[in-house]
Amino acid sequence: MGFQSGIKEEKSLKMLWNNFKVAFAMYSKIPMPMADWNKENMKYTFCFFPFIGLVIGALSYLVGWAGGKFGFNPSFVSAVLVLVPVVVTGGIHVDGLLDTSDALSSWQTRERRLEILKDSHAGAFAIIVCCGYFLAAFGIWTEAGAEDIGVLAVGFILSRALNGFGICTFPCAKNSGLAATFAQAADRKRCQIVLVIEILLCIAGMLLIDPLRGTTAAVAAVVVCLCCRRMAIKTFGGITGDIQGFFQQICELAMAYVVILQ
Repeated sequence: MGFQSGIKEEKSLKMLWNNFKVAFAMYSKIPMPMADWNKENMKYTFCFFPFIGLVIGALSYLVGWAGGKFGFNPSFVSAVLVLVPVVVTGGIHVDGLLDTSDALSSWQTRERRLEILKDSHAGAFAIIVCCGYFLAAFGIWTEAGAEDIGVLAVGFILSRALNGFGICTFPCAKNSGLAATFAQAADRKRCQIVLVIEILLCIAGMLLIDPLRGTTAAVAAVVVCLCCRRMAIKTFGGITGDIQGFFQQICELAMAYVVILQ
């Protein structure tokens, strides 16, 4: 019995490790050992999705600390802070922001909007939103203090926990695409439980760092999540990977905005 139990435990750990690798291979540019993208290795991928936010948050905090410690120009530090998530993720969520912006601005039928999401070309509205987004992000980060960066570092984890929870919970607009594929492969109930725990831990961590900033950031994140869900269902008939990328970017910008206003 002990030997069989040990084998089962080893298989479970290997399966979780493969899920971890798939999560990082899909949602980041961090090099990972190879893992087969099968249903077994995608069951708990979303449980590890927030870990990418942990990497981004740690790097952002390090950049903020180094900027203050060594006296770097605040504009330079702000530019690096804006680029950290893009470098770590390869811009996968920015792509969703731009595609969704094009689709929303088209004022076409639901079917045509879903086609625009799949179009690899960037339209005029995508370019406008991209420039506006990074300009706004840069301006916000120039005002960030140590307490702000600490809260927002945890915010990168929270936004991904909410993102994963949304994919596991909200209806998909179509049965194909990355969001649908991962949602279908996921053990939704267990992922939802783990993600809710991660969400609560993130909120607790943000409150511990700064009660006021943590509260406003958590409220902003949840409000953006609910608004994006409503928009997705009303406009597209459900979520897609691009729409969740749109949520990711807007959520992080909204948290930064309300935190730095304090």
